[in-house]
Amino acid sequence: MHDIAGSLAHARMLAACGAIGRRDLAAIERGLARVRAEIRAGQFTWSVENEDVHTSIERRLTELAGSAGKRLHTARSRNDQVATDLRLWLRDEIDAIAQKLSALEAVLLTQAARHASLVMPGFTHLQVAQPVTFGHHLLAYVAMFERDRARLADCRRRVNVLPLGAAALAGTTFPIDRTRVARELGFEAVAENSLDAVSDRDFAIEFAASAAIAMVHLSRFAEELILWMSPRFGFVKIPDRFCTGSSIMPQKKNPDVPELVRGKSGRVFGHLVALLTLMKGQPLAYNKDNQEDKEPLFDTADTLKDSLDVFAALCAGLQPQAKAMRAAALEGHATATDLADYLVRKGVPFRDAHEAVARAVRAAEAAGCDLSALPLKTLKRFSFAIGADVFRSLTLEGSVASRNHIGGTAPAQVRAAVKRARARKRAR
Repeated sequence: MHDIAGSLAHARMLAACGAIGRRDLAAIERGLARVRAEIRAGQFTWSVENEDVHTSIERRLTELAGSAGKRLHTARSRNDQVATDLRLWLRDEIDAIAQKLSALEAVLLTQAARHASLVMPGFTHLQVAQPVTFGHHLLAYVAMFERDRARLADCRRRVNVLPLGAAALAGTTFPIDRTRVARELGFEAVAENSLDAVSDRDFAIEFAASAAIAMVHLSRFAEELILWMSPRFGFVKIPDRFCTGSSIMPQKKNPDVPELVRGKSGRVFGHLVALLTLMKGQPLAYNKDNQEDKEPLFDTADTLKDSLDVFAALCAGLQPQAKAMRAAALEGHATATDLADYLVRKGVPFRDAHEAVARAVRAAEAAGCDLSALPLKTLKRFSFAIGADVFRSLTLEGSVASRNHIGGTAPAQVRAAVKRARARKRAR
């Protein structure tokens, strides 16, 4: 369909410039409309004898339109034709992916708003670090996916440049109007160097790089879901339709879909490397090597779209397990930093506060309890600045509520962040 759209715009420009007659244009338009209908109906005959899509369509057009069909290729080459088709296709794919990213963001924003106050452990080095909220954690992925969408939008501007008119490599002797074609096809600019226009595929590489980064984000999320679903964590339940059982162990519920998405990230990374390798040794201008850009590019787009679709559906059914999250947050003395901050606010130098809290943590570990469970009398042994008000800082809820600034994990900030993200989505 993209090839037909490009051919129609090219034919209309040729007629406007006097390179072909109006009767030829009418015959070409009727013929291409018929070809489009045949393709949509699955009635078009593709033949390997025709070498490629462009020649197949042109020969069928000639059967339908006669000599007018033979005039369509005036002032163009398959080199600029395929580059144009590829950009038209990729532009549509970027738009489709952007919609799917937006749909996933919407699901995550709903979950984040719903669980803005649900406390869970935040990790560094996969060790319990500080309390956060589940809503805040999900918003981290919203931020990643927003950047993915922005990267693709920026990439789209470089994709949306018209190569048609470059012909084989040097331009054409006919008096063409490239800006007219660009306008009809929705391109923002025309390629200003004919050699570059037909030969480079950096726009495809840039798309593959953006897709690879998006797959990194999906893979990281998948890894967390896999860990969280494990009985050792038990933080979430994933709907059964995204899991499978074991062939011999009836108790198993395996997170197959997140594992598959995690695995498919490597597939997309490989496509990026393939495209880079494809281009790295090519002299100007067009080379047949460039036929090899289609398979990795098409599969990259399909894999990313499918992964985004399945993740949106999975996340919509995600069920956090508050009890398990809270128990885990209490295991690692997650409010130790809050105790240090408390002492600093009481006038204790930070390094002295840090040392005092370290001794308090060791005492809690020896007693087999969380830091917040130590009696006030015991806590006072580590710093005379500690008073009865210390326990407000040692609770999980007090910890997250105290981080009440933009970017912080306080429930009020999570709700405000959701509101801002939704406003950005509406403005796009």
